[in-house]
Formats: sequence, C-alpha cells, structure tokens
Amino acid sequence: MRIKKFSYLDYSQVKQLIPYLGSNDRGNNFSSIIEIPCGIINEILPIKYMFKEESYVLCEGHEVLGMITIEPTSGNPYKINISRLVFKKDYYDIGRKLVDYIIAKYGAKGAHSFTVFVDISHEELCTLFIEGCGFRQCAYENLWKLDKFEPDTKNAAPFNPCQNADAKEIAHLYNSELNNLYKPSMERIPHEYFDNVFAGFNSCYKNRYILEFGNKIIAYLSITTVDNLNFIVDLSTCDGYSINYDELINFAISEISRKKSKYTIFIKHRQYAKNADKFEEYLHARNLNCVQTQCVLVKDFYKPIKETENVMQTFSFGENRIVTN
Repeated sequence: MRIKKFSYLDYSQVKQLIPYLGSNDRGNNFSSIIEIPCGIINEILPIKYMFKEESYVLCEGHEVLGMITIEPTSGNPYKINISRLVFKKDYYDIGRKLVDYIIAKYGAKGAHSFTVFVDISHEELCTLFIEGCGFRQCAYENLWKLDKFEPDTKNAAPFNPCQNADAKEIAHLYNSELNNLYKPSMERIPHEYFDNVFAGFNSCYKNRYILEFGNKIIAYLSITTVDNLNFIVDLSTCDGYSINYDELINFAISEISRKKSKYTIFIKHRQYAKNADKFEEYLHARNLNCVQTQCVLVKDFYKPIKETENVMQTFSFGENRIVTN
C-alpha cells in the first residue's frame, strides 16, 4: 500500500467510492479536489502560506482504496481541517492509515491542531476517530433549516461589511462566547477573521458583517456557501446587549435574496457557546427544524495521548458541509 497526492488519473476510481458516504455528495463538490496548477504551488509552500485544500489517496497496486482531503483554517493554517474522508465500505483501517499519514505529514510541518466534524448518524466514524485515532469529542454543532420563517418583525439589523481592522474585536467577541471547557481547542485568533487574499481558490465563499452599538461590535454574522445555492448563516453575539435574532436573520435573508432567486438557508447553532440554550429556544419558537447534528472532534498535536493496546495513533480534522437528501 502507498499514499500519494490525488491526481486526475485517480478521479474515476475515487468517484466510485462516494456512495459509501451515505449522502448525495457524489459530484456536488467533487470538482474542488481536482488538481490544478496552483495546487502544486500550494503543496511546496511552507505551511504558514498554505491557501488551498489538498487531497491524498491510498492505493494498493493500481486500486484506490480511500481518499482524504485537508484544508488549512483561513488565517491560521496551523489549524488543519480534514473535510473529506472516503474509503470502501467497512475498510476502517484504510481510514486510520490516511489520518495517520496526514497527522505525521502536517504535524512535521508545524500544524498543532486538527479538527473533524462528523455527523452523529455515522457512529462507526465517531468510534474510528475517538477510539482509533485519539480524538476528543469537544461538543456539537447543529444546522437548522430556515423554512417558512415568520419573524415577529420585518426589520433587518443595520449590519456593515466587516473590515480587517475589526478582526481583533470580532475574535474577542467569539472567544468570549465560548464555554470555558472548550476555549483551549475552539478559540480563534484575529487573523482568522481577515480577508483571505486567496479566497478565490477556496471551495467556499464567505461574506462577513458586523453590528455596532456606538464604537463597540455587539454582533458578527457570516454567510457561507460552497455551491451558491445552500447558505450557512453563523452568528456571534454579545451577552451584554439585548439583540433581536429576528432582525439578524432578516438581514441575512435580504443579503442572500438580493443576489439569488433560489436558495436554501441554514442557521448554525454552536452548542459550545454560552448562549446555546437561549438560541435553541428561539429556533424552536420560530418552528424551525434541526436537519443536521455534527460532533466536533479535536486532536491537539502537542498534547500527549496515553497509549493503549491495539490502538493506532492518529490525529484529526474538519469543517461543516451541508448534506441534503
């Protein structure tokens, strides 16, 4: 067996593995992993300059048995997300080998944290990452579908476009939202809120906005899409202010509807935030449905993991992707 960089020659074999993911991801985002010239440049750069996702395949002879895709966190490439893991049905050892390879390769380059988001319906994958790879289960993230939304008000919050100068305050706002238990693994640095110079090479597109009261930022909103059809809205709010969620979501709807006539909107609900229960009550009150729950699994490369018998040491990955049926 050998692991190598994904190339055009592997396309047809890897595409046949997609149905084992249990979703119709087959081909929806597959073009994002096809090798292009800038990907070759990305591979030879030091990790601090990485700007694009990379994919690797595990082969036995000429047969492709699995594939893994990683992408650096925008503004902090030392935090690696493994966004795609594909292998033949029940070939979990292949998954462990691919993860082990990624951890060794990027850990040697200086990566210190690896994250993966796993749908709770994939119990075997959770077991693979936690028991086989030494991940810690941090918390959960939910996606709520904004279907037939009926707010109490038609007003939209007066958000402004986010600037790089706002990054430090936004990072503080986000980190202050985190429950203390999750801060070591989930905290963000200001550079993660900077405009990405290489955004055009990424598989997703993000718009970012801030809501101010006086000279203080009291809310941050991002709208992310990977296909220009499904949009994820993520909110960070300050506990010290009375903020109307209806107005925040109305703003997101108005921004998306200005550019698209057909779209589906999902609201991200982070259960590791201090206001998670309050926000969930609001979502229920608006008769919205939770359509996806993902486990947030983290492995910090610099933390020693106790060795246990018959456990292959590996490390970690991930970012949200919408799965539609």
